[in-house]
Amino acid sequence: MSATTAGSRTSPAPEPKTPAGRRGHRNTPEKWGHPFTYFVALLFIGVCVAPVLYIVLGGFRTNAQITSSPAGLPRPWVVDNYTSVLKSRLFWGEFANSLVVGLASTVGIVVLGLMVSFVIARYDFKLKGAMYSLFAAGLMFPMVVAITPLYLVIKDFGLVDNLLGIIIPQIAFGLPVTVIILVPFLRAIPNEIEEAAAIDGASRLGFFFRMVIPLSLPGVVTVSILAFIGSWNNYVLPLYVLNTQANYTLPLGVQAFSSQYSTNTAQVLAFTSLAMLPALIFFSVFEKRIVGGLTGAVKG
Repeated sequence: MSATTAGSRTSPAPEPKTPAGRRGHRNTPEKWGHPFTYFVALLFIGVCVAPVLYIVLGGFRTNAQITSSPAGLPRPWVVDNYTSVLKSRLFWGEFANSLVVGLASTVGIVVLGLMVSFVIARYDFKLKGAMYSLFAAGLMFPMVVAITPLYLVIKDFGLVDNLLGIIIPQIAFGLPVTVIILVPFLRAIPNEIEEAAAIDGASRLGFFFRMVIPLSLPGVVTVSILAFIGSWNNYVLPLYVLNTQANYTLPLGVQAFSSQYSTNTAQVLAFTSLAMLPALIFFSVFEKRIVGGLTGAVKG
């Protein structure tokens, strides 16, 4: 009995077993994807980036260089094309028009879209599903399809050759995307927060401004960026609505400039580079916010 007791006292305790899957996962290095996947990704990146680089670098060349070597690098680098465009009042006037249209359209889309999304996400009423389906169906009808009847409506309101004739339709056609993105954000807000705000004496408008907007800020930032970039790059609607060059936006100004200076290819490339540069910078700076906002919308 004593020997058995002593043996039982001196025997080591069994070690806790670690799952083989976890231990193996810790010791196994992360594997790279298939090389073909990276090849396809680099191919798509090259297809997207190559035209932009060609336009930007082409602005630093002369017409003789472009004629002798269309795909060559600038030798020497010429900055006169860009400086002449930046000194042009026409460019800055079109830049200001695009900025006004972009900011006004973005504010209208975000404000109206947020209010509509709040009603659809937080209230129960008849035809709620039909209203949401109506906005979802709006994604299937781009502005190009409705450009002819849209122009007739704009003409009846007397908004031809007016920036409001671009801003108002862009707000209308930007609402479907905004509502589809923001509704999941607003639905994900717990009802307990709204009940606690009501107990503290907050009205529905107070709850909207104090709680809803801060909690849905990632989605608001996402739809704001998408609305601004879409407005900045819009070409078809200004082409139909605007007649005076003083009211042109930059996309339409690029077309007019290229027609007027068709023989000066290098300067046309410089004008095009400067016209698309603000949208590229804006998108590059806020790229992570766009991805984060869309991810939150899918989770919601």
